[in-house]
Amino acid sequence: MDENEIVRTYGKYWNIEVFFKFCKSYLHLSQECRLIFYDAMTAHTAIVFAGYMMLSLESRESNDERSLSELFLYFSDEMSDIRWIQAFQLLLQMFWELLADNLNIADDKIEILADAFIDIIPTLLKSKLQAT
Repeated sequence: MDENEIVRTYGKYWNIEVFFKFCKSYLHLSQECRLIFYDAMTAHTAIVFAGYMMLSLESRESNDERSLSELFLYFSDEMSDIRWIQAFQLLLQMFWELLADNLNIADDKIEILADAFIDIIPTLLKSKLQAT
C-alpha cells in the first residue's frame, strides 16, 4: 500500500478507536460488567453503546452549527446567501424552461408545480426566494 492509502485507511479506523476508548473510559464498558452469561454481556454492551449514541447525539446537537437548520441560515453571511439565492432562482428558471420546452407542459401546470415545490421548502428559504 502507498502512504496515502495507509493514511486514508487509518483515518477510517480512528473513529472506531475513539469510540471504544470513550466506551471503556467513561461508560465503563469493560469494568462495570462482571457477568458470565453471553446474553447478559451482550445486553450490557448494547446498553453502553446506546448510551454512547445518546451522548453523541446530544454533543452534536449542542456543538454543531449544522444542526441548527434555519437559525444557521438566518445568521450566516448575507452576501453568501444572496449569491446562493440567485443561483437557486437560476436553477428554478432553467428547470421551468426545460419542462416547457421538452415535455410540452403548459405554463399554468408548471406554475402549479413550482408553487407546490416552494410550499414544501423551509420557511426562511421560502421568504428569501419570494423577497427577491
